[in-house]
Amino acid sequence: MRNGPSLVIRGTLVGSLMVALLGWFLSKHIKLIPTTEVAYAASPTQPSQPPAQIEKCQVNLNYPDDILQWCDVITSLATQAGFPPNLIAAIILQESGGDAAAFSASGAVGLMQIMPRDGIAASFECINGPCFASRPTIEELQDPSFNIEYGTRMLSGLIARLGNLREALKAYGPMDVSYRYADTVLAIYDKYR
Repeated sequence: MRNGPSLVIRGTLVGSLMVALLGWFLSKHIKLIPTTEVAYAASPTQPSQPPAQIEKCQVNLNYPDDILQWCDVITSLATQAGFPPNLIAAIILQESGGDAAAFSASGAVGLMQIMPRDGIAASFECINGPCFASRPTIEELQDPSFNIEYGTRMLSGLIARLGNLREALKAYGPMDVSYRYADTVLAIYDKYR
């Protein structure tokens, strides 16, 4: 009887060590399938479907319908650019309210209100010439998919250059509002996250 409890303790310690070593070995030597792939793996009776077809909408369904109509496009392009779809949806809600044909008084176009190289924006001069000479045209920016793709790439470039999302949103928004635009977008994002 005297050896009983100590054997149990030793057995528990050895068992725990064995489980830990097994876990370590499996993590180093066995490629685990990500959970998104597991969820879509084919069963013997049902063919597999690619994740892109199944996980179409990752935008919070509490967003207004004017935003949700672009849900699949937002999800696809936001995830490609490495952004949460709800963040891109927040920018679209703030910028255009989901109206793909939106034009601002300053000449910004489409869902993400991007300044084109033509139209009113063509007259804006910067130190080195026209401010938006390298931008797409109004016609290109009226395409919702192109507009979202271009806007997400623009935001990604701003984050890379400025170091964080708030600074990038400040630069993305109107020049005369300081952090008010960034904070408004972040508040929308927090509300629908």
